[in-house]
Amino acid sequence: MDIQKMHEKPPYGMIAILFFGAFIALLNNTLLNVALPTIMVEFDVKPSVVQWLTTGYMLVNGILIPASAFFIQKFTNRRLFLTAMTLFTLGTLLSMIAPAFGVLIAGRMIQASGSALMMPLLMNVMLTAFPVERRGTAMGIFGLVMITAPAIGPTLSGWIIEHYEWRVLFGIVLPFAVLTIVFAFFKLRNITPNRNMKLDFFSLILSSIGFGGLLYGFSTAGDKGWGAPIVYGTIIIGAIALITFILRQLRMEDPMLEFRIYKYPMFALSSAISVVLSMAMFSAMILTPLYVQTIRGISPLHSGLLMLPGALAMGIMSPITGKLFDKYGARILAIIGLTITVITTFYLSKLNMDSGYYYIMLIYTARMFGISMVMMPVMTNGLNQLPMAANPHGTAINNTLQQVSGAIGSALLLTIMDKRIETTGAELAADAAAAGNAPTSAEGLAALKAELASKAMLDGINHAFFVSTIVAVVALLLTFFIKRVTPPKYEAPISEEKEPSTT
Repeated sequence: MDIQKMHEKPPYGMIAILFFGAFIALLNNTLLNVALPTIMVEFDVKPSVVQWLTTGYMLVNGILIPASAFFIQKFTNRRLFLTAMTLFTLGTLLSMIAPAFGVLIAGRMIQASGSALMMPLLMNVMLTAFPVERRGTAMGIFGLVMITAPAIGPTLSGWIIEHYEWRVLFGIVLPFAVLTIVFAFFKLRNITPNRNMKLDFFSLILSSIGFGGLLYGFSTAGDKGWGAPIVYGTIIIGAIALITFILRQLRMEDPMLEFRIYKYPMFALSSAISVVLSMAMFSAMILTPLYVQTIRGISPLHSGLLMLPGALAMGIMSPITGKLFDKYGARILAIIGLTITVITTFYLSKLNMDSGYYYIMLIYTARMFGISMVMMPVMTNGLNQLPMAANPHGTAINNTLQQVSGAIGSALLLTIMDKRIETTGAELAADAAAAGNAPTSAEGLAALKAELASKAMLDGINHAFFVSTIVAVVALLLTFFIKRVTPPKYEAPISEEKEPSTT
């Protein structure tokens, strides 16, 4: 296809189909979280077992997303999307009718194998279909899908679980998935460049062990503790495999994942900012409902509703931010956005036992508004510096790093919170004992213990938010080094590219 003609008239209908497929796949990522207790009771499984419905989904994503660069270059975007959407639909159907827990796990894994390819494929199509000067607007609309879908998942599933059984969660998604396949079959055409490649299976194995090990280790650290052999063992094995994988890719002429794109300074900087910001963002998505439900005793549904305006603010702002990026560049947007993020995160570190519901909603929404000004502009600015041949590698690396950094950030901040709770709890108990006015009745002692536990948890959550504030400050400092970029005109192999330009 003539790239110049396509840039003049992008295939909006085709992109709309890809958007819808990505939306329902991303919505499905968080749709099941609220239903886990119900599923645990129905299939009579332990919390550590039922958690595999989300952990397993995440691991399959972590294994396949790094390989997406190979698939996008090897296969046409039409064939790849139809395959991914078919796998997702089959997994959805299997999960909906699952007679046993093992079948439900299998269904979720098949779902994940399809959804893992959606985001990198859509991003690559967007980068191909739009010229650099219009990519901000296009990626802003893409950000609407990426942010809104997983954010409304918990609220939607909370309402469904209150009124229907958990299988309805899959039943709602299924007809939309089938409809997407039908439209894609008739309307989708090929626009991304392809070339004949051979998959290096040893690289795929190393990538799977590396990213899978790190994701699993950090994701289970909060539950099992850092001292558990399964936690530090998988992290060590994952780190060794990942280092071996990177060294192997750097030596290969035609690597599965091209790490040499890190010689482009703005792409490297955008990756660093995205990693730091993901650590701060994903942790708040865990800490906020933890405070609302545990300290304030608010229901999961109302907890989800509290976070919904923040998700909607990000969704509404994403296309607007994209247009502003095209006009002003990423630097000024990122500085303003991260300043808002730092201030609001600091306010979240000052919560007390009776902070108002709408006050928390306002601060959380303002925080998400700030993040919406950073994520897509910074990522797009980095991708803009890459030659077209490197786009599949850039999108694969960005999506993988978001998953891994989110898992690492959540695990580290939950650990910091737990340690603070332990220390504060011991101090409060010692102070109560020293005061000598402890109640003598069993009911009084139980009430005092519950009160001290709540105060200790509040201090732990506030401390974790304060650390998250410092993390956001690091991201803010990095944004001052952002420059607008122009992609190289000469499409040479990555290893031969001359020093990229920045303006």
